[in-house]
Amino acid sequence: MSELHVVTGAFGYSGKYIAARLLEAGVRVRTLTNSLRRANPFDDKVEAHPFNFDHPTALVESLRGATVLYNTYWIRFNTQEPGFQHSVAVENTLKLFEAAQQAGVSRVVHTSITNPAEDSPLEYFRGKAMLERALQESGLSYAILRPNVLFGQEDILINNIAWTLRKLPMFGMFGDGQYRLQPMHVDDFAALAVEQGKDRANRVIDAIGPETFTYRRLVEEIGNIIGVNRPIVSVPPSVGYVVGAILGKLVGDVMITRDEVEGLMADLLVTSSPPAGQTKLTEWARQHADTLGKQYASELARRKNRQAAYEKL
Repeated sequence: MSELHVVTGAFGYSGKYIAARLLEAGVRVRTLTNSLRRANPFDDKVEAHPFNFDHPTALVESLRGATVLYNTYWIRFNTQEPGFQHSVAVENTLKLFEAAQQAGVSRVVHTSITNPAEDSPLEYFRGKAMLERALQESGLSYAILRPNVLFGQEDILINNIAWTLRKLPMFGMFGDGQYRLQPMHVDDFAALAVEQGKDRANRVIDAIGPETFTYRRLVEEIGNIIGVNRPIVSVPPSVGYVVGAILGKLVGDVMITRDEVEGLMADLLVTSSPPAGQTKLTEWARQHADTLGKQYASELARRKNRQAAYEKL
């Protein structure tokens, strides 16, 4: 019988691409998910279990027999909704690591973020650093992958930049926009994760794409590709937060968070590492120029609707 691998969130975004690659390789796949009723793109090929963070014995049993755990579980931003806070994501991930130990999992491939730090003033980056240390001290074999921005057909950030360019007469830029990022295609990320699942050496890898953009240049490139050139207006961060909050109210979502903007402006989404993926964002965007940004992609809508598959935009 083939090996069993467990992927968190296989009905979502990056987890779906990891699961697809594992199935292509002939691996048995199980997913842990908060969305048991979400449309299953794999039919009966992927067995689904709830996370069971509050039921440790059940969580251990859902990992029993697995060789590798691919962890993509995280919460992008805090809300008032119970359970959707960074602190809860940290607590739950620690439970997941403990359950993996008890279940005899051989390898954990964990999704982090570029430049995490436990002394960071940004809760997102601080929480990710705490989890990296916990995994490194757990005794489990691990690969820690550090993406900054993943893009693909179910992407939110790149799509919504294009949506904003299509819908608004100008594009508001936090500060001068000279802070940088290195987007990686989600399937390149999945390929890297699966590759690391085969290894047993402990590794920390910056999961970055082959192109480095300033944020201003990224917006300009997307505008050129979709044929919508808008004035880019630099605004103080305080003004940008207010405008972002107003737009978020209009679309029923959180468009961008303070941690995301401050992380960007502090140049935390760029590293000097060699690229871990080969797909260029500019080439991918040209292939999808007709549909990119035509519809708004809502993070909150995905949280609330646990049945619909993530839309391809």
